[in-house]
Amino acid sequence: AVVSHAGSVGLSLIVWVCGGGICTLGSMCYAELGVTIPKSGGDYSYVTEIFGGLVGFLLLWSAVLIMYPTTLAVIALTFSNYVLQPAFQDCLPPYIATRLLATICILFLTWVNCSSVRWATRIQDVFTVGKLLALALIIVVGLIQIGRGHYDALQPSVAFEFHQEPSVGQIALAFLQASFAYSGWNFLNYVTEEVVDPRKNLPRAIYISIPLVTLVYTMTNIAYFSSMTPEELLASNAVAVTFGEKLLGMFSWVMPISVALSTFGGINGYLFTSSRLCFSGAREGHLPYLLAMIHLKNCTPIPALLVCVSTALPILFTLKMHNLINYVSFINYLSYGVTIAGLLYLRKKRPNLPRPIKVNLLIPVTYMVFWAVLLCFSLYSEPVVCGLGMVIMLTGVPVYFLGVRCKEKPKWIYRLVERVTYMGQKLCYVVFPQEDPSETSPLTASKAID
Repeated sequence: AVVSHAGSVGLSLIVWVCGGGICTLGSMCYAELGVTIPKSGGDYSYVTEIFGGLVGFLLLWSAVLIMYPTTLAVIALTFSNYVLQPAFQDCLPPYIATRLLATICILFLTWVNCSSVRWATRIQDVFTVGKLLALALIIVVGLIQIGRGHYDALQPSVAFEFHQEPSVGQIALAFLQASFAYSGWNFLNYVTEEVVDPRKNLPRAIYISIPLVTLVYTMTNIAYFSSMTPEELLASNAVAVTFGEKLLGMFSWVMPISVALSTFGGINGYLFTSSRLCFSGAREGHLPYLLAMIHLKNCTPIPALLVCVSTALPILFTLKMHNLINYVSFINYLSYGVTIAGLLYLRKKRPNLPRPIKVNLLIPVTYMVFWAVLLCFSLYSEPVVCGLGMVIMLTGVPVYFLGVRCKEKPKWIYRLVERVTYMGQKLCYVVFPQEDPSETSPLTASKAID
């Protein structure tokens, strides 16, 4: 999709590199926020602390209804496509088959996350290693091809031959497609309270991981172009499978298995972080308190996990994957920009707030300029897909004032909520976790002092 929007091999590689660079700038800003406001919940927690309940709720609303369910659906569909593609080499896998397999995968991993945090983290560790091995295999094979002189598509005279007229709007959509591959760079901020020594380990993990991922993704695309023409890449429903069939011969089966394992781990990671976001939102009173409860024995947020999976499954059977990616990437970037704008606002309003990490002011400013240009041209090129996401986000405004801000509700609503909470507790066997009341963020503490 990046090649399709960029219009040429060379420009698509530039998009991959620049996209990773922008994510690196954003991650540096998030590192400052993560140690300044050491609370789980990522963007939502930071925006709520800085701008107040309404803006925080809108980010939470869009994340619960759009970002996480859509991303889960896209990754699950990728998993099912790669699993089924070897059985349907001459055609696309059946629509129903891919959706049903994606549904089974999401339900299974939801059960794992409900059963044990340890199982979920072990799955993540194992399948992350599998993903890196698969990418390493692609890169090594691609470099061997380049060493043999197979790099026609990468020569400057060929790489910048455009198969369509380039436009700023299409380049913006190419960045949105690339940003989806990089999405997740802010996930560590969602579990800050669970990180050992976050002031030291959070920025270290961010500074190492994002440049490494940028290098790996760029080299992977270079490897693809060493053996595939842009036309072949665009025509393929599973690029890694086509790559394996051309270069690995009898071992081509390795590629669909490797990609399937990689996406399997990706689904697990999104379930883990999205449930923690619901947990943080419920703890702040922006979602039903039932979602802030954890299993009595397993200490897993079962109600939050069930909400995440119930919003993801319907999306599997709606839009095409290409539109889903533009849809979620636009909202992702919108939330990133609001969060980093919060960093600039906090710098001005509370300049003396303790900041163990303080990035150069040019970094968030550069990110915000890129953010504004990208969103404007993306909205211009895909007004329906991108605009729909904004409309859904804004529907959270009346929900916030009626459901959260308004304290004088009819008594039957309180009775209904109490009854549903009681039933949910019994069905899921969950209780409120014990919290240390002395634990609070420096920002909250400074507000209290003021």
